[in-house]
Amino acid sequence: MKNRRLFWNIVEKIERIIDSGQYPVGSRLPPERELAETYDVSRPTIREAIIALEVRGRVEVKTGSGVYVIENAQTKSHDERKVSAFELTQARALVEGEAAALAASTITDIELERLNKTLIAMDKDIDSEAADREFHLIISTATRNNAISMAVENLWKIRDTSPEVQAAYKGVCSQSASMRLAEHTAIYNALKKHDTQQARATMHQHFNRLINALFEASEKQALEEVRKQTIETRGLYSLTHILPASSK
Repeated sequence: MKNRRLFWNIVEKIERIIDSGQYPVGSRLPPERELAETYDVSRPTIREAIIALEVRGRVEVKTGSGVYVIENAQTKSHDERKVSAFELTQARALVEGEAAALAASTITDIELERLNKTLIAMDKDIDSEAADREFHLIISTATRNNAISMAVENLWKIRDTSPEVQAAYKGVCSQSASMRLAEHTAIYNALKKHDTQQARATMHQHFNRLINALFEASEKQALEEVRKQTIETRGLYSLTHILPASSK
């Protein structure tokens, strides 16, 4: 029992070092002898620990080469989950709606002034995308809640890094600059009045319009794909090319 506890301790220690980045994915762990000396245990204990790490999907043992760190299967499956534009917009509406409500009672005059500057930038089309992003992040900061700020920042990170989301948002946002400005102005006015309910409602209205626009764009794309497929099918099976010229 004591030996079992001992090798599990080694497993936990090595995992902590891997998670810290000292042994990145693809790197080779020190030799068995060196690990035994480092942790002051026997080499059989190190072997048991390596077997356990292999079973847990943290390392791969390559005969004649060594023990290599591999990507954590659990982390990989979590990171590779895709978020659609619809999912992201719904999540943003829920999180940022409450952020606006909370910020309405805590936002400062300085923050309101900064928000107004982003509105001016949107109106003059001076890097509107950056102004839009800053507008929402200022509100999240105004909540005085770090967890909410982090949540909003992470949602924006998905928006900025997901090719699928970027493609979906690009067409919608570029075609509705005036509506986007009007919606942001309504949010700003609610915050300026420190009206909690109105701040939440205007933020929800903003995202409701956005998600409906995404649906319309998606339907249009789907219809276009069906039209193209129909044309291709018609060309494939048409008898036009074998009919007499007089029948065409």
